Amino acid sequence: MKRIVFLLLICCTFLSTATVFSQVSDANIAPYAEPKDYEIGGIKVSGAEFSDENAIIAISGLKIGDKIRIPGPEISKAMKALWKLRLYTDIQIYQEKTVGEVVFLEIVVQERPRLSRHSFKGAKKSRHDDINERIDRYLLKGAIVTESTKINAKTAIEDYYKEKGYLDASVSVKEIPDEKSINAIRLEFEIDKKERIKIKDITFSGNENVNDKKLRKKLEGTKRKRRLFNASKLIKADYESDKDNIVSYYNSIGFRDALVAGDSIWRNEKGQLMMHIDINEGNRYYFGDIAWKGNSIYETERLATVLGIKNGDVYNQELLETRLRFSPDGRDVSTLYMDNGYLFFQVDPIEVAINEDSINLEIRIFEGPQATIDKVLITGNDRTHEHVIRRELRTKPGQKFSRSDIIRSQREIISLGYFNPEALGINTPVNPQRGTVDIEYQVEEKPSDQLELSAGWGGAGRGVIGTLGVTFNNFSLRNIFDRSTWSPLPQGDGQKLSVRAQTNGRFFQSYNLSFTEPWLGGKKPNSFTVAGYYTRLTNGLTKNDASFRSLDIKSFSLGLGTRLKFPDDNFISNTTLNIQTLTLNDWSTGDFSEIDGTPVTSGAYNNFSIKQTISRSSVSDPIFPRSGSRITLSGQFTLPYSKLFNRDKVYEGLSAQERFKWLEYHKWRFTAEWYSQIAGKLVVRAAAKIGMIGYYNQEIGLSPFERFVLGGDGLSNQQTGLLGYDILALRGYEVPELAASNNGGAAAFDKFTVELRYPLSLNPNATIYVLAFAEGGNSWLRFKDINPFDLRRSTGLGLRVFLPMFGTLGFDYGIGFDKPNLTSANRWSDFGKFSIVLGFEPE
Repeated sequence: MKRIVFLLLICCTFLSTATVFSQVSDANIAPYAEPKDYEIGGIKVSGAEFSDENAIIAISGLKIGDKIRIPGPEISKAMKALWKLRLYTDIQIYQEKTVGEVVFLEIVVQERPRLSRHSFKGAKKSRHDDINERIDRYLLKGAIVTESTKINAKTAIEDYYKEKGYLDASVSVKEIPDEKSINAIRLEFEIDKKERIKIKDITFSGNENVNDKKLRKKLEGTKRKRRLFNASKLIKADYESDKDNIVSYYNSIGFRDALVAGDSIWRNEKGQLMMHIDINEGNRYYFGDIAWKGNSIYETERLATVLGIKNGDVYNQELLETRLRFSPDGRDVSTLYMDNGYLFFQVDPIEVAINEDSINLEIRIFEGPQATIDKVLITGNDRTHEHVIRRELRTKPGQKFSRSDIIRSQREIISLGYFNPEALGINTPVNPQRGTVDIEYQVEEKPSDQLELSAGWGGAGRGVIGTLGVTFNNFSLRNIFDRSTWSPLPQGDGQKLSVRAQTNGRFFQSYNLSFTEPWLGGKKPNSFTVAGYYTRLTNGLTKNDASFRSLDIKSFSLGLGTRLKFPDDNFISNTTLNIQTLTLNDWSTGDFSEIDGTPVTSGAYNNFSIKQTISRSSVSDPIFPRSGSRITLSGQFTLPYSKLFNRDKVYEGLSAQERFKWLEYHKWRFTAEWYSQIAGKLVVRAAAKIGMIGYYNQEIGLSPFERFVLGGDGLSNQQTGLLGYDILALRGYEVPELAASNNGGAAAFDKFTVELRYPLSLNPNATIYVLAFAEGGNSWLRFKDINPFDLRRSTGLGLRVFLPMFGTLGFDYGIGFDKPNLTSANRWSDFGKFSIVLGFEPE
């Protein structure tokens, strides 16, 4: 029986070989029982519409002039080489003809179909782009479709859905001939995602020193389902990273030998995921003796102080590395050396002994030579002139290398607002032979100019108020006559030019112009600002009409700012001279009131003041700050005219025009903001704002101008700001709901805010973030009424979108808790208020 089977196999082999290799002419079938040697006289290829014929011949290994045996191994070897390409559904090699001992061969191939397009069935259109990103590398239009191609694409789609929590997702692939193309097919992926599989529970064992709740928090990407909006899905890569997080946490509390001994994942009877992690904590260790070796520049006591780790502290490898190599607050040994030029500094902590639960360390230091900055290069600034960037840098050629100077330079570049902070790169190529280092700043320009174009209803009978404004934040005055630099105006010198017009014709007109040179003279950071505006409000009648009423405000200011060196160079001083005149012609709108509530309706008033501002900012990104602070203290003063020139004048009984012809006051503002990144991209912002206006002469009393208006969104009441008031938003409340702000303005206010911000996009062309806030504030008409703890509280949510061309856009929905006359009947209708943000972030 075995012999019969063997003979049948031999026959089948001969038959198949005869099928593969034959002549075109039946009369010249090659006698396989009598192999014969031939010389290849020619080779041609048939059936290759998309493949290169010369490439097919080359891959087959058959060459004209070669000696081959028919039948023989050369033909089999050629066919195997072509089959390995996986480009063909059939391959035949024919003996076309023979001339004596010369044979002519023909390779006939049938090509696999090529991909014309693909489609999805069972997937939402919103997911198509994401799925295509996963499979585009496998599916190339016009490429050969193989089984491997289909399997890879199928697996990629299933993996995509598994990452979304659909662990049972399945995909089938259909090949459909494409009637519109020759030898082409289209692939249809039929997706059945099934139900999302959630993690029911995650349990632990072996964790004697850390409870389950604490460990679950360390599983940042692997959460069990507990809350309505809580994501719960298993992603293998995240799960492996989360197990490392658990070990890292144990290492940070002294368990240096901790490890995940094992884990198991299974499905319960409902198909939900159950997970169990077994932990081997090991022993807890403590820092023992810490010795320093190799330090000659700094004393051991200085290094130990910077390290901040003492004998008996819980052993924390992460803290040790942070204090030795890099700490965000600059408290580390490496920064100490590198700020003094020791770029080649190296430090290695070595465990020299373990005594029971104490680990003795020897910290070995290689100080190396000091490095000097050779070249400072700037690339990528195709619009901003190089000197604008270079003057902000703390790193200069010839100086000693300093890590802190590089970090500060990076922050100053971002603060300019001209470059994408996410794309800013810094390279430091080193030349050890010369002891020098080059510093290269790679920047990417982003749009910085802003356009304001809006229209709003000005109230009953007043029509539409149109606004057109442009701000060029990277203007160049010196190139104003060089047309080649215009885009649309000359740019690149870091100057700021702002022009704004607002009008609805007869009732209201306002024109503003300002120019700022941030480096007056070009050698020191001394800013110079000149600004002016004119505002006119009327009742819409002509000047000749007896009932004509109007308000005219003319203002001009000059400002000079400088960067201070003490206490540090984050401080800026700015002094501004303001000259303003206000002319009221029977302006009986109640916008201005004296302290006794009597409206100021007519007269000419002069407001000449000097404003001194001291501010400190360590915020790196002005659009979406993630760390740092801003603190500002300002005082605005007029001369005490009544004390200097009119000491004997009696003011009691005088009209408002006579009492306030020359305004006299002192006005104070304090603002503080802090930013901190608390978890991932989540940022907390805390802010406090306080202001007050006082007077020199009690007989004259409080100025009817320059007061504070608290409430609203800071936008709808901007007209009040043109009338000499400071406008401050208080989300969740309208201005009338704060009595002092509604009664001719307040003499004092306070406001406190806490925000949680989370970015949805940090793209410089569209920075988007959401926020949740809690806010409280109040204002008072008289100083004796001030109570800083009597706050009007609110909370809510908001959205911000920063577009370089239009500034900040967004909205807030605030819920006020302390509104007056809030009854159960109107509680929900008046409880919350929407606030709109257009062009700028209100105070």
